[in-house]
Amino acid sequence: MRIGLRLQVLLLVAGLLVLAFAPLLWAQSALTRLSIDQVQRRAALELGRSVAEAELSGLNIKSKLGKRILADWVLQPHGREPSHSGPDVWVQQLSQLSASVSEGTIVEVNHERALGVIVSDARGTARVAVALDQSSAYLRALTRSFVLYMGLVALMLLLAIFIALGRLVIQPLETLAGAAQRVAAGSRRWEVTQMPARELSMLDSSLATMTAHLLNEEQELRRRIEDVNAATERLKEAQQRLVRSERLASVGRLAAGLAHEIGNPIASLIGLQDLLIEGGLSPSEHADFLLRMRQETERIHKILRDLLDFARPSQTQDRSALKEPGDVAGAIDDALALVRPQKIMKQVLIERQLEDALPLVALARSELVQVLLNLLLNAADALNGEGAVIIRAKLKGALVRIEVEDNGPGLAQSVRERLFEPFVTTKEIGKGTGLGLAVCRGLIEGAGGVIGWDASFTGGTRFVIELPRFSEESTDGRTPEVA
Repeated sequence: MRIGLRLQVLLLVAGLLVLAFAPLLWAQSALTRLSIDQVQRRAALELGRSVAEAELSGLNIKSKLGKRILADWVLQPHGREPSHSGPDVWVQQLSQLSASVSEGTIVEVNHERALGVIVSDARGTARVAVALDQSSAYLRALTRSFVLYMGLVALMLLLAIFIALGRLVIQPLETLAGAAQRVAAGSRRWEVTQMPARELSMLDSSLATMTAHLLNEEQELRRRIEDVNAATERLKEAQQRLVRSERLASVGRLAAGLAHEIGNPIASLIGLQDLLIEGGLSPSEHADFLLRMRQETERIHKILRDLLDFARPSQTQDRSALKEPGDVAGAIDDALALVRPQKIMKQVLIERQLEDALPLVALARSELVQVLLNLLLNAADALNGEGAVIIRAKLKGALVRIEVEDNGPGLAQSVRERLFEPFVTTKEIGKGTGLGLAVCRGLIEGAGGVIGWDASFTGGTRFVIELPRFSEESTDGRTPEVA
């Protein structure tokens, strides 16, 4: 968790104060100690001289000074013995002082400091040890007073900075942050009161300008999205018309191919009807002729019904409607039922290789029939009425793989890279629109699948379709998820 700006500034200022006051405290302590020592030394020196002068004059004022005079040592002329008073250790220290020291020197015995003073004249030499007051107590008191003063100054400074930061920086920044949050929540206006500082006013103006710019861009983006949605709807409608037109074109091709297939049953029906009209048939022959006529009629009816079922508009033409699952095996059977009666398929061997229990796919059955029918008719045209077509379907991981393979001459090199583009065809004029594979690609990719041709297959042409399994969540025109 990151600390706030106010606390960061206060910590920074506190650190700077410590860095600034620590050397000052050290300098104050050293200077105070030096000053006190000098004052004490001058006072002790004057006092020692006075006592030494009195001792040489025969006056005894030492008793009146109490503990300030630790010891004295007086040497008189004419060979008299020196007189002294005080502890022996101090007397010994005084006797060992150099005669050249006249301004006093520090003498220390058992951690007790004293100033040794020497006065010499015609009357003799007097040496006095004057006790020095301990300066540490004064120094500590003065240091405590200085530290207390600096602490109060630092506390007042930090308090002033805390209040100033709150009013001049933190509160305006919180106001700006609140305004930004309101804009992010959907507000269409930047509302901020007057800022207390010029820099914050500039920031307020910049944020207001940026907000207005973002709102304008949002409106422009919404307009473009609406345009894209409208264009998408138009493309969907165009795709639906294209799928419908390609379906009708396939119906026309199928109808043209069924003319001969329907002609033969009709000729048989006419011949049988003529025989019935002439009469003279036995009851068994009459019944046999009627049975044959019914079989031929059912054959024509089935062919036409399959064709009409394929030509009927699909319930899934509206791409925004609920997607229907597609039965792969059923779609393959429907496509084969439409192409088998074609005259061009009479000499073509059609082999069906399907795995058992194939799952439903995310492409409607009618649309899958249209895709397969287009591939089968293209294979028939490539074989020119003679050859073999294999249609396979198997499960490949999360996808269903469908292959339509023929042993024809294969794809022309000139159309391989543009095979699924609109109006690309190798057929003669009037025999193909060049839209079939483009429509197939649109249907397959719209369901989340892929379609292509196998470049590694050299024995003809092999088209490959991979479709995802149907998911219950793929509704409202959304691309189905791959299970």
